[in-house]
Amino acid sequence: MSHVTRCTLPVLLALASRLAAQALPPLPDTTGFGVHVLAVARAPDNAIWVGSYGQGIFVLRSGASSWEHIRYANDSAAHSISWDFVHAFGFGSNGAVWYGTVGNGWGLSTDGGKTWTNWELGALGPEWQYVAPNGIATRGDTVYIGTADGIKLSGDRGASWAEITDSAGAATARHLWGRLRSQYVLALVAGLDGSVWAGHLRGLARSTDGGRTWTEYAAPSRVRALAPDSGAIVWVGTERGLYRLDPTRNAWLDGKGRPACGLGPVVKGCREDMPPIQSLGRVAPGRVYAATRQGVYEQDGGALNLCDPVPAATGFLPLAPGWYAVGRPTGLVSCRFDQGLTLVGISYQQRPDSDLEGMRHSWFERPILPADQPYIDQTYRYGSTMGGNFQQHQGVEFNNPDGTPVHTIGDGVVVFAGPAEQGANTVAVRHDRRFKGLFIYSVYYHNTTLLASLGQRVKTGDVIATVGNTGRATNDHLHLEVHAAPVDSVPLIVDPNERYPKFTVNPELWIRPLPGTGIVAGQVWDAQGRAVPQARVYGLMKAEPQETPFSYAETYGEHNHPDPAYREHFAVSDVEPGDYTLAVLVDGKRLTRRIRVEAGRVTWVVFGSGAH
Repeated sequence: MSHVTRCTLPVLLALASRLAAQALPPLPDTTGFGVHVLAVARAPDNAIWVGSYGQGIFVLRSGASSWEHIRYANDSAAHSISWDFVHAFGFGSNGAVWYGTVGNGWGLSTDGGKTWTNWELGALGPEWQYVAPNGIATRGDTVYIGTADGIKLSGDRGASWAEITDSAGAATARHLWGRLRSQYVLALVAGLDGSVWAGHLRGLARSTDGGRTWTEYAAPSRVRALAPDSGAIVWVGTERGLYRLDPTRNAWLDGKGRPACGLGPVVKGCREDMPPIQSLGRVAPGRVYAATRQGVYEQDGGALNLCDPVPAATGFLPLAPGWYAVGRPTGLVSCRFDQGLTLVGISYQQRPDSDLEGMRHSWFERPILPADQPYIDQTYRYGSTMGGNFQQHQGVEFNNPDGTPVHTIGDGVVVFAGPAEQGANTVAVRHDRRFKGLFIYSVYYHNTTLLASLGQRVKTGDVIATVGNTGRATNDHLHLEVHAAPVDSVPLIVDPNERYPKFTVNPELWIRPLPGTGIVAGQVWDAQGRAVPQARVYGLMKAEPQETPFSYAETYGEHNHPDPAYREHFAVSDVEPGDYTLAVLVDGKRLTRRIRVEAGRVTWVVFGSGAH
C-alpha cells in the first residue's frame, strides 16, 4: 500500500470503505494451517470458484458474504464431486461448470454446483485421471480437458468423448481426434481468436481447427501456465520466466510487443526473468499478472513490477480495476495493486534451528532423465496417505507418458523381471553396494515393457523398462521402491501378495536430489518420547511438479520404515534452498522449527520435547 499524504479524515474513511468493499471474506479453515488454494476462477455469473488441496471447492456467489463449501461425499445419491483435490475450472454455455482434480478425473454441474456428473476411474479406466493445473478450456459448446494422458474433448456435455494424444496414446484411444507431440499436457487455454493452446512435456502447440491438427513450437522451458493476450498472441509462463508468442509472425515478442527472437529450441533475449510461474491472469491486451512463489508480477508495456509480496502465490484472479485475489498454500487474499510497491527481499537474522549435514550414505541416480519428467509426485510420496485417503505408500511415483524410458538407478544384477502385483510388469535390481551389512535393492513397477532379463548385469543409467500402467495403477507412472534388507532374499522384496514389504525405505534419501536443491528430513516425537504417526508437517514450499502439488509432509505409519542411517520419521527431497518455518501439531500443541535448506545437503529437524 502506498503512503497517503495530506488526506482529510473523510477522504481516509471513504478510501477505507472502498477497500473493505473489495476485500474477500477469508476461506473457512478447519486445520489451523489455512486452506491450500490450487485454483481460483470467476464464472460468467461473477461467482468466484476456489479449488483446494484436500478440502474440495469453495464458492462465493455474487453478493454473498460467506463461502459455500462443496466436498466429496461417500453417498452416491448425493451426486457430489469425485475428489477433494481440485485445481482446474472451466465454464461453458448455459451455466455449465467443469472442475478437474489431482488424480481422480473431472466433473460437470449444470445447476450451479448442487449436483455433479463425474468422469473418474470407473468411466475413464487406468488413464486420464490427472487433470493439468487450470487445464480446462471451453470453446463454444466444446470443452477440452487437459490431462497427463492427453486431451479429452466433448461437444455434448460429456455424452461422448474424443481424444487428442500422441503416437503412443493413439494406439489405445477410442475416438482419436488429433495428435500432439506429447500426451503429457501441462497447461491449456482457449485463445481469443478461437484457437486452442496446449503446453506439454515437449513444448507448446496451437490448433485453429478445434484440435484436429496442431502446430508445434519449441518452448523455452517447461510450460506452467498459459493466458490469451490479443488476437492470436498468447502469454507463456514457464519455469524460467514469462514469454509472449505471436504465431502469425512466427516470433517471440519482447515486453513492448516487438519480435525479439526466433522459434529455435533455445529462446533468448525475449523473456522476463522471474521465479517459476504458477498461473497467469490476463487483465488487458499487453498486460498480464503472473503468480509466482515470490509474489505477483505485473507485465505492462515492457515494465515488470512486483506488485505484492504475497509468498508462494498459486493462483491469480482480477477482481476489479486495481484489485486482485491471490491464492496461496495458506488461503486466499485480496489486495490492491500499487505500482510503487516492490519486494526487495526478506533476510532472516535469527539462526535456524536446523542442522545441516552431508549425506550419511551415497546417492543413486534418478530413474527418469531430466529431459522427461524427473519430478517425484508430491501428493503421494513415501509414507504418505494423501491426507488419509490411501494406504501408506511404500515408494515414490514418477508420472510420465506411456513408453518413457526407465533407467536403473545404480549398478547391480537383475533379480526379478516379470509380472508382480496384479500383473504389474516389474524389474528388481540387487545393487552392488551394501550398507551396514544390508542388501540394497531397487524395484520398478507398472511398466509397459521390460527390457532387462533375469540375471542381467546392469550399469547406472541403463534402460531396463518403459513407463506404463500395468497392474494396480490409475495412470501412466513409474512406482520406485528402495529396500534395505538384512538377507539376500528376492521373495521378501517382490511378493505379489504382500501390500506392505518389510524392508522398504524412503527413496528420497537414496536418490540424488535435483540440481540446486536439497533434502529435509526429521523426526516428530510426542511428550512420552514416541514417534507420532501420520502427523502433517507444514511449511515447505515446492513448485514442481505443479500437476501434483506439495502441501505437507506426513510422518510414517506402522507400515513404513526409517532409513538405517537417518532413523527419520519423514523426508522430502528436491527442496529449493532458503529459509523455512515448519510447523506440526503434537498432542494438540503447535510446534514450529526454523530451518535452512542448502543445495546438495540434508537439513535435519526434530519436533517434540520427548525426542531422544
